[in-house]
Amino acid sequence: MKESILKDKSYAFAIRIVKLSQLLQSDKKEYILSKQLLRSGTAIGALIREAQFGQSKADFINKMNIALKEANETDYWLCLLKDTDYISNKIFQSMQADCKELIAMLVSTIKTSKK
Repeated sequence: MKESILKDKSYAFAIRIVKLSQLLQSDKKEYILSKQLLRSGTAIGALIREAQFGQSKADFINKMNIALKEANETDYWLCLLKDTDYISNKIFQSMQADCKELIAMLVSTIKTSKK
């Protein structure tokens, strides 16, 4: 059940990331940071999906750990975009809240899976 919620939330987050990346490219003419954000932000959900069909428990945990790293990297890009005034504080707070929630869920999933 928890993995399904994680899968759904990561997919919804990826959609928000794609839209933010489109906005950054069309309105701000920012291509480098937006592509980094797009890559890491969409990788989270892809890795979670991949983990669902892991070949073993260790493979599942490994994929979830990589998703966690991507989520942490996404948080970095969001902070950088805010601090360089590419995104507003309002957008940042909303996106970061979702990102932090995914990070917490991934940490919990990894810890539970290691038991």
